[in-house]
Amino acid sequence: MSNIVLDAKVPEGPLEEKWSNARFDLKLVNPANKRKYEILIIGSGLAGASAAATLGELGYNVTMITYHDSPRRAHSIAAQGGINAAKNYHNDGDSIFRLFYDTIKGGDYRSREANVYRLAEVSNEIIDQTAAQGVPYGREYGGLLDNRSFGGAQVSRTFYSRGATGQQLLLGAYQAMARQIELGKVKLYNRMEMLDVVVHEGRAVGVVARDLITGEIRSFSGHAVVLATGGYANAYYLSTMAMMCNGTAVWRAHKHGALFANPSFTQIHPTAIPASEEFQSKLTLMSESLRNDGRIWVPKDKNETRSPDQIPEAERDYFLERRYPAFGNLVPRDVASRAAKVMFDEGYGVGPLKNGVYLDFAEAIGRLGKDVIEQRYGNLFEMYERITDENPYKVPMRIYPAPHYTMGGLWVDYHLMTTIPGLYAIGEANFSDHGGNRLGASALMQGLADGYFVLPNTIGDYLSDQLGTDPIPTDHAAFKTGEKAVKDQIDELIAINGTRSPDYFHRELGKVMIAEVGMARNEDGLKRAISEIRRLRDEFHKDVKVTGSNESFNQTLEKAGRVADFLELAELMAIDALNRRESCGGHFREESRTPEGEALRDDENYAYVAAWEFNGVGEEPTLHKEQLVFENVELAQRSYK
Repeated sequence: MSNIVLDAKVPEGPLEEKWSNARFDLKLVNPANKRKYEILIIGSGLAGASAAATLGELGYNVTMITYHDSPRRAHSIAAQGGINAAKNYHNDGDSIFRLFYDTIKGGDYRSREANVYRLAEVSNEIIDQTAAQGVPYGREYGGLLDNRSFGGAQVSRTFYSRGATGQQLLLGAYQAMARQIELGKVKLYNRMEMLDVVVHEGRAVGVVARDLITGEIRSFSGHAVVLATGGYANAYYLSTMAMMCNGTAVWRAHKHGALFANPSFTQIHPTAIPASEEFQSKLTLMSESLRNDGRIWVPKDKNETRSPDQIPEAERDYFLERRYPAFGNLVPRDVASRAAKVMFDEGYGVGPLKNGVYLDFAEAIGRLGKDVIEQRYGNLFEMYERITDENPYKVPMRIYPAPHYTMGGLWVDYHLMTTIPGLYAIGEANFSDHGGNRLGASALMQGLADGYFVLPNTIGDYLSDQLGTDPIPTDHAAFKTGEKAVKDQIDELIAINGTRSPDYFHRELGKVMIAEVGMARNEDGLKRAISEIRRLRDEFHKDVKVTGSNESFNQTLEKAGRVADFLELAELMAIDALNRRESCGGHFREESRTPEGEALRDDENYAYVAAWEFNGVGEEPTLHKEQLVFENVELAQRSYK
């Protein structure tokens, strides 16, 4: 066991003063010295693009590496519904503290108070920044920015740009970054995938990447490395994430010593379009914003065969409104998803595979008019009809809980630094501010908070000690060792020359994960999952077939490397879920529930962040605990009734 000691570096002082105190105490780099530093950023989504734009504007030299052909393709564009902020424009009782409280409660009291309060504090600055960039937020009749409500809150605090908020925010960050590219402060490398972190004398000094077009293995050196590579929900194979989303960057950093926190904390989103067959490779997410005006129900008769618009009101079960009258259809995602699962398990599912529930807009259309609904959600309705050939203005949508966001990720301190000095993780790549469950419209908030406002302040504290030093040259032995490790793994994958595609193993892994490490988990199932994942991993390394060569565009090779990492990461997800013998947020242990069937926490034994240390593939990882201290909120059983 190593001698790692987790130091969260939470500042002293009252909660509302911690971020101000931290910024005063942080060591600074003066403007003339910033141009002497090189910073590597991996990932071009909201967190990465906003960090690159801001650091470039401050004067740092930034290298941005993305596997996309354009940063504008980053998966942040898929966050459609909105972004939270505590502006209280609706005068309905919102405040920074209420946003902080809702986020802590929504995460089922498994996140760090100081980080969450800072997130709420800078949320208002994000709206000012992005509105100034020209992000076309929805506006009220008088021209003021509008808000809508979202799951887990009883106030309207979600700013939106119709059903394309993530896309518009990403375009804002991208244009800010593009300005820095034009000025020469940011160098952009497209179609380049990071495959290893280079650590020298205990510090992150660079990365090794593969050119996805030519296969060239190339090193990049810098004073600090920032991972902004998103989440790992594609470990489930079928998820709402883009097919290219993966956990390779964070996992390979983990194997170099970056602790992985709360890997089992994954979110099942209640409003995906249901899968229609076994060989489907992607699920499409319908925005949570639809739950503002849509009502969720199932027929009371398990054998109902009529079209849903022909089923009378008295024969419908609006089960969320029945179970959670105070929040109704706007309960947090984990609660809504588990309630839907109960309906499936009891035989009330709808659709050809009986794996959906209805999301009905008839009442809202009757109350507000079709024009209002079309103005709010028109592009989402159009997308749904294009995929399903069903018109949601006439018949209810069918929705289904699907793997979506991952609250787990690399452990970071208050400065967003991992346990490897010089290696930072921002946005969904870190274990985040969301605890056991992320509230809707908080992903965009966290990504932009980290990139625009937090990291640009905190990274100087680390860099100031390196003034006068040059980045290690890429012909250094540390880089050559990293390049050799990457090449060796690629050669090994190609040499196996088995009979099964990477997709076969990924799909089989997904079946295990959704069955045993999905919405409901139990001890026997998790032990089965660990055993089955190990068996699959062994079979993968004996029988995977990678066609083609490294010296070319080779998507099968790309996929094989990512699946290899998922087969290791998935085991840690199951181990973490097995270790946490409580229910909290999206982690629902069947052995730990209230008499009403809700999640039952065990604050006495599990009020901590589980940070795991890698000890080798197939070896038992070491658990390190960051105890969570709650001084500003009272630990209470979550209730949305």
